[in-house]
Amino acid sequence: MNILLNGFSGFMGSEVVKLASAGYRDARVTVGVDPRPNGNTDIALFTSLDDITDTAGIDCIIDFSHHSCVCALLDFAKENSIPTVVCTTGHTEDELRAIRQAALEIPVFFSANMSLGVALLVELAKRAALAMPEAEIEIIEKHHNRKLDAPSGTALMIANALTEVRPEAYTNLGRSGNGKRTREEIGIHAIRMGNIVGEHEVIIGTQNQTITLKHEAHSRALFAEGAIAAAEFLVGMKAGLYDMKSIVSGNAHDSAFSEN
Repeated sequence: MNILLNGFSGFMGSEVVKLASAGYRDARVTVGVDPRPNGNTDIALFTSLDDITDTAGIDCIIDFSHHSCVCALLDFAKENSIPTVVCTTGHTEDELRAIRQAALEIPVFFSANMSLGVALLVELAKRAALAMPEAEIEIIEKHHNRKLDAPSGTALMIANALTEVRPEAYTNLGRSGNGKRTREEIGIHAIRMGNIVGEHEVIIGTQNQTITLKHEAHSRALFAEGAIAAAEFLVGMKAGLYDMKSIVSGNAHDSAFSEN
């Protein structure tokens, strides 16, 4: 599988190159794009997508650049009919609309979290919540002391996924004050300290038993693993919008977000 890597010289781009060089899922980065490319003689490097005149042999694009580049990237992908994995976050409504529109013409993979392990955690949590309708649910997330947002986007993603099987549920961010919790409440608690890469724990319990599901990130390289797995999944798929749930469930019709 030959990859065009947009954002080649960034931290995550470098992680993708390392994994591909080690033979992960038989991936090969054959083309790199970055405004300030740092050289690898085995890879064709360009400062702009506009400089690429031959896309023959490129199986998929992985984008670890910046969300503001997504519209131009998708125009390039559509023009050359190349499946694209969008790994950037923080998109504006116009950029999200561009992703949805591109997915009408080419396969596009887009997820709020590129970790396959987190996707598995979400699906297991949903199954447990569905199987134990009387259970109470709490989410604990831990990150390094430099992280600005709390709770994390991943914790919110988990909570939103749980409301798919518990539509009556609501989130309580950082519980405080007096009052008994209700069964419909999903508590989310954020911890910020030290150099924790990222931990997400879902606790599902009744009066008589508790299930604890936990994902722990050891390095940000896991997002590079997820991006390459997504590219492998996307190659050969029909036009559409896909996400990590598509891989975990095996349902090619699952999409990252709806038209609404």
